[in-house]
Amino acid sequence: MIAHSRIFIGLAILFLAAVSSAPARAGGGPENLFLVVNSNSPDSLAVANAFVALRGVPPINVLMLPWTAGTESATIAAFRTDLLTPILRAIDGRKLLPHIDAIVYSSDFPWRIDFAAELPKEIAGNDKFPSGSLTGMTMLYAAVQQSTPGYLDPASNRYWRPLNQDGVPTVTNGFRGWYGWGPQGELMESGGSRYLLSVMLGVTAGRGNTVPEVVASLVSAAAADGTHPKGTIYFMTNSDVRTTTRSSAFPAAVAELKLLGVASEVVVGTLPVGKRDVAGLMTGAADFDWAKSGSTIVPGAICENLTSYGAIFTPTVSQTPLSEFLRAGAAGSSGTVIEPFAIGSKFPHASIQVHYARGASLAEAFYQSVRSPYQLLVVGDPLCQPWAKVPVVEVVVASDSSNLEPDQQLSGLVELEPRAHVPGGGTVDRFELFVDGMRLEQCGLGEHFSLDTLLMSDGYHELRVVAIESSPIETQGRWIMPVFFSNRSRSLTLKVEPTRVKSSGTIRVSVLGKGLENVAVFSMGRVLGRTVGTDATIEVPAELLGRGSVTIRATGRSGSGAANSVNAQPVTIEVTDAAR
Repeated sequence: MIAHSRIFIGLAILFLAAVSSAPARAGGGPENLFLVVNSNSPDSLAVANAFVALRGVPPINVLMLPWTAGTESATIAAFRTDLLTPILRAIDGRKLLPHIDAIVYSSDFPWRIDFAAELPKEIAGNDKFPSGSLTGMTMLYAAVQQSTPGYLDPASNRYWRPLNQDGVPTVTNGFRGWYGWGPQGELMESGGSRYLLSVMLGVTAGRGNTVPEVVASLVSAAAADGTHPKGTIYFMTNSDVRTTTRSSAFPAAVAELKLLGVASEVVVGTLPVGKRDVAGLMTGAADFDWAKSGSTIVPGAICENLTSYGAIFTPTVSQTPLSEFLRAGAAGSSGTVIEPFAIGSKFPHASIQVHYARGASLAEAFYQSVRSPYQLLVVGDPLCQPWAKVPVVEVVVASDSSNLEPDQQLSGLVELEPRAHVPGGGTVDRFELFVDGMRLEQCGLGEHFSLDTLLMSDGYHELRVVAIESSPIETQGRWIMPVFFSNRSRSLTLKVEPTRVKSSGTIRVSVLGKGLENVAVFSMGRVLGRTVGTDATIEVPAELLGRGSVTIRATGRSGSGAANSVNAQPVTIEVTDAAR
């Protein structure tokens, strides 16, 4: 155990040092999250497949972890050794440190982390509920590696935005993993406390949701981006301590939302009744029945209920779980994984809806409004941002202002000129160039990217140019284009049959190459098989892929290095339920 702890501490220190020296800003999009998938769980694979397809998560940003130790709880030692350490090591090994801001879990990971065994004696006797959440403890990864449990600090999250004299946050900040945060919440580009936002896409065990329910919520959330919903955010008040713990902050939030042009109101009761425009909700009750309320949740909404067991998914436990909101169409919700008592700092403040309405993403809105998140499980689409002003991006060839076309052949040195505008006003601060999920360059307005295709493998690649607007929220917009680099005589084609298969079936993957020695076939960051020679077929059980839309890729090599490699054009197939 001591050896494992030393390995983890060393890795965490390395991680902090690397992000603290990051030379450029990035964040807020699929390129900036690291998706962790339980490769032993069909449900986890299915949820991840849907999220990757909806959000365009690059394959290099996906980690398959074979978790088998249960989906309810894990010790903090197992959390460090079997989850956090492999995750941080993978981010580091793939050279993604400078631009990863969030760790996102698919389903079927333990939602509770038990740390009783590591509490100092002077604390152990006073903490009757020594557990944290998967997302809260991941967000506080730097504190988790300390010899003292700093994650218990009631103000452990300095990304929480301070309130002004009117009771509203003075500023909403976009989050970057390399930003530091000072004791008063001040943003520091060197020093300070560092975090990684963390969210679960869904819980599919116990009192959680079904896979179709999670996927439906993710589809709705993705479609809500930048739509500026016309609904109303409801703040419910009643005499229950679950409501009174934070209801004093409701009037100030309503006043600020009004200034933002977002409808909101304080209503007496537990749920809004007969309302067809629920764009957000904050309430507090042990139990509720959403279906009986007759209300409808608008796509993209954050719906919040303060209660003790909102994120306890054990079937025998009472109190309505957060999954009820996702089932009804919310983009995200949260709850505590063990008795938290009525301590306001452990739950989202009413300002969560203000941050969201100002344009923050769902993950940013949650963590800017929770001072002590160690027991809070955040579930939903971390990237959802209904009120964001999303930059519209265009990229042209600098020499003649011509547009790149899908599957266009590129060779040698290519100068690309990014352009963008922000609908509804605003300016773009900078652009970033990604190739296959790796950030290569950044430039300012009026500047060019120099893309040297000779340094990369031939064949298929995905170009992304991300525009980052200049407000403190740093909302992103992106341009994505599939292209082919053609500098050498190597080639590789990929064929997958059938393109629609039951999860109990098998796919045949055929490759045909020129000038190559071997080929690796992979999907979602996991190698499915390798061939010796370049005219070969392998068979892959569809259950390894998970249900849903799955993209198969192949890379051939004739030696080491990118110059001796070529990528085939990917093939996307559909894996259906075995019962269909």
